[in-house]
Amino acid sequence: MVEPLPHDSASAPVRTLPFGTWPSRVTADAVAAASPRLDGARFVGEEIWWAETVPEEQGRTTVRRAPRAPVPGSQVDTLLPAPWNVRSRVHEYGGGAWSATADGGLVFVEKSDQRVWLLTPGSAPTPLTPAVSGQALGGLRVSRGRLLAVREVVGEAVSHDIVEIPLDGSAADDIDRVISLTAGSDFVAQPALSPDGSALAWLAWDHPHMPWDRAEVRVRRLDDGEPAGRRVAGGTSAALQPEWTADGALLYADDASGFWNLHRLGPAEDRPEMIAPDERDTGGPLWVLGSRWFAPLADGVAAVRTRGSDELVHISSGGVVTGIPVPAVGNLLVEDAEGTDVLVSGSPEDAPAGLWRIDLREPSRPGVHLLTGGRWQDDGLSAWVPRPRRFTVDGRHGVVHAVEFPPTHPEVKGPEDALPPYVVLVHGGPTAHAPGVVSPKTLFLTSRGIGVVEVNYGGSSGFGREYRERLRGRWGVVDVDDVVDIARFLAADGTADPARIAIAGGSAGGWTVLGALVASDAFGAGISRYGVADARLLASETHDFESRYLDGLIGPLPASEAVYLERSPLTHAHRIQTPVLLLQGEEDAVVPPSQSEAIRDALRAGGVPHAYVLYPGEGHGFRRSETVVDMVRTELAFLGAAFGFTPADVSPLDLEPTS
Repeated sequence: MVEPLPHDSASAPVRTLPFGTWPSRVTADAVAAASPRLDGARFVGEEIWWAETVPEEQGRTTVRRAPRAPVPGSQVDTLLPAPWNVRSRVHEYGGGAWSATADGGLVFVEKSDQRVWLLTPGSAPTPLTPAVSGQALGGLRVSRGRLLAVREVVGEAVSHDIVEIPLDGSAADDIDRVISLTAGSDFVAQPALSPDGSALAWLAWDHPHMPWDRAEVRVRRLDDGEPAGRRVAGGTSAALQPEWTADGALLYADDASGFWNLHRLGPAEDRPEMIAPDERDTGGPLWVLGSRWFAPLADGVAAVRTRGSDELVHISSGGVVTGIPVPAVGNLLVEDAEGTDVLVSGSPEDAPAGLWRIDLREPSRPGVHLLTGGRWQDDGLSAWVPRPRRFTVDGRHGVVHAVEFPPTHPEVKGPEDALPPYVVLVHGGPTAHAPGVVSPKTLFLTSRGIGVVEVNYGGSSGFGREYRERLRGRWGVVDVDDVVDIARFLAADGTADPARIAIAGGSAGGWTVLGALVASDAFGAGISRYGVADARLLASETHDFESRYLDGLIGPLPASEAVYLERSPLTHAHRIQTPVLLLQGEEDAVVPPSQSEAIRDALRAGGVPHAYVLYPGEGHGFRRSETVVDMVRTELAFLGAAFGFTPADVSPLDLEPTS
């Protein structure tokens, strides 16, 4: 993660240098190397398997494995070699692109053709599904010897269903051998087969809702000829993640209480029971198929609970809740459980994301075993890691939650008569959540004398349904006002230099960035990564999953067209007076390049200093190592150009217009 400075940091005296110019051990290459993404983990016999991106191999996703009980000399092994790339395109965000069979076979979705393939020990991968134009598969789950998947078919219309794929390869050239198991819903996810294999549970929802607005758990018997099944939970609330227990009970989360709480529906019961209710969320927005926030155990349930930060808890069969101390406090997911063992992924407060095996034989004294990630490569980096400070601000629409990461360096301090520049980070979604953990990208900035603040504006998840609903019908108002209120607070509090506060965000966060630059002078610069500029264009161009999302965030079309026009930053781009950096993936199907290019053209027409970078081969979110390296360097150089400092280790960035 780090490269040594040209002197001994342990004994070096503290120097005074301008903020933003500090020399740092955290390089752009190291940020890219420390930024792999996990996509699920499983217990497979005596091994643990997980999927992980490889930034240095053009961001492809592979599957790795390690012994369940590590022995001296054991090491992580790559199960799936290059050029295979495990990635689903369902809903564009994918997820659940692999699973494992009982005999140690790997089933996975190959990104290039969206076919499902089977890799058996000692053999090359063989296809299980045919190549069908416009079809994508994801959310794979092998259960009771049957392979279930979510299928998306894009043609004149778009359809989604749960399917069963034969594991014997008989459907490799015969699409009719892929059996559809559900019908009647616009969207489906999270298939789960009952212990005896007779019943299927799944999540379903319809336009114009998103799954965190309204979703239902449906169940059918596989021999009843009724693919629509029956609703057992949700409808007006957002049910989530159906899971069967060994005794045939159905577990799921539902936020009818205002928070996602666990429920149990017994095999002979008509009414569910809420399990250990709490004013914290066990669940989150289902952007990625296969996401899991809880898992049944031999005794009870392992579950994540979130209110600002994450906690892993054990809920016994008698309802006793025990907090489980684990390193991760953000982005925490329960990937798998078997017996008393649990696999969890997430991010510690002060280290990169990781994967751990947790032994819960004694829940109050768990065994914690790190499998991958979860720590900096150099233990000496601990002195460089900022201590997060959680705080709230009384904003115009209510309390706003935020986390500050101050400039931190063991050998350098800023001038006594100066305040540091800050970057206000805006998450996407807009229902995502800033977990308050030190990411490699944040460390890249704070180690150079640039502070960072993450904002959980109204509409963010992790604070219950009421907070999430604050944005309903007011996207482009509440989020913009909240980030502006945070910036004003940082300036008034003496935390940041009022003239050098930047704002940065991606996707929906990019919309908020552009909206804040239009509506306020609180920010001296803005960075939009694949941000939304024109709400009407987004509604017409985006993919099916989000094609009606704006109905709830702004209003239905065509009745609300005037509101779309008024809220869109592109409409008021002439008001932007501060420098802007635009970063965009060429293959982005969620927010196409046309959005960034429209803002670029408006900035150019207005003579506003700006730069536009288009990354070939990248979609919605950057995966390739070379892209991440260029992105963090370009963003740092942009901040230097906008705020008048010269970073120590990046080339200057020329902004257009140059005169």
